[in-house]
Amino acid sequence: MIFTPRRKRAFAAVVGIATASAALTGCSTGAGSGSAASGTYTFWDPYPQFDASSAWTKLVEKCGTEAGVTVKRTGYDTSDLTSKALLAGQQGNSPDLLLVDNPVVSTLADAGLLTDTAETKTSTSDIEKNILAAGQVDGKTYGVPIGANTLALYYNKKILSAAGVDPAKITDWTSLTDALAKVKAKGDKGITFAGIGTEEGSFQFLPWYWGSGANLDQLDSADAVSALSLWTDWVNKGYAPNSVINNTQTTSWQEFLTGDFAFSENGTWQLAGVKASKIDYGIISIPAKDGGAAPAPTGGEFLTIPVQKDSARYAVSAKIQSCLTSTANVVSTDNTLSYVAPTKAAQEKQVADNPDLEPWVTAVGDAKGRTSDNLGTKYPKISEQMWKAVQNSLSGSQSAEDALKQAQTAAAAATK
Repeated sequence: MIFTPRRKRAFAAVVGIATASAALTGCSTGAGSGSAASGTYTFWDPYPQFDASSAWTKLVEKCGTEAGVTVKRTGYDTSDLTSKALLAGQQGNSPDLLLVDNPVVSTLADAGLLTDTAETKTSTSDIEKNILAAGQVDGKTYGVPIGANTLALYYNKKILSAAGVDPAKITDWTSLTDALAKVKAKGDKGITFAGIGTEEGSFQFLPWYWGSGANLDQLDSADAVSALSLWTDWVNKGYAPNSVINNTQTTSWQEFLTGDFAFSENGTWQLAGVKASKIDYGIISIPAKDGGAAPAPTGGEFLTIPVQKDSARYAVSAKIQSCLTSTANVVSTDNTLSYVAPTKAAQEKQVADNPDLEPWVTAVGDAKGRTSDNLGTKYPKISEQMWKAVQNSLSGSQSAEDALKQAQTAAAAATK
């Protein structure tokens, strides 16, 4: 595949995404550029933690066997995977199947490295629209989501009870801030979240940003300023610890697991950990400024089929993709990966098997993709300026208004 100027720009964008997404979530020589009759199909994913004995690897191998081929799976760290995938595509040596973090899809598609579902004859009609949107660019869909996760508020029932707070009455920013004030007055700690200067920080800020009514194409709107002012005021008043400016989702979660905090903004993936702890916990949706649930961002990966020199390989790749995303296997996969399934049928089965997932199914239903609103490859550039603004405001080096004005100027220049 020719390395056009457009693809050079896409390469730079992917490297940026790789760096940004490393906090969230060697190169194989067996790429999928051979004949469709070769019997071996390559599969790359962002799960290096799963070895050959894992349920995930066995499922991938099983789907290959059912398609009549052998699947050679390689797991990479997210940052490695995105850059290696782009380089392999430019060299005409892409894997047959590629599982990537959903914000990366638009950049790889823009580089011309992915097939769309029309080309591979893949049906997406039963997938929830808000989850599928993260893989859509200019009216085309690239790949299939294997599941989604998102954010909500875990709370400590013991602390809220002692402070006289009824979590059911926390419906907007005012009622949440009032609850934090009551918790602090009782001598306990309020809320912890991840405000680190990476994509993780943007991921955690987005529910408050979108919940204010702000849009990502105007970072310095009055609504956007209200969202950043909320976080900054919480830190200044001692409702949130100073550590949030450096917190990842892991470190903020460790703070909650001490049992000292009333609330933690975190994700589906922490459910097993909180159940294993001694904390009597509950979960509520992140409230929007004026009431209702804020749209939190969808996390999760898309199972894509990269462009191959031999297009005859797509038929088998599509069979493997279909197997991995079938209702039965999605439920099995998403229980392993702590995802909410992307279809209603699979979600219902998940909740039947594990009722603790019900609030998370609701949260995912209210969520939206980070690259939605036709942002596509603009998103990582906007996100970078947003997390910089969060850092500047939380640190006290700029007011929320000035930090976001600076961010908007930089984002506008970067996305021309």
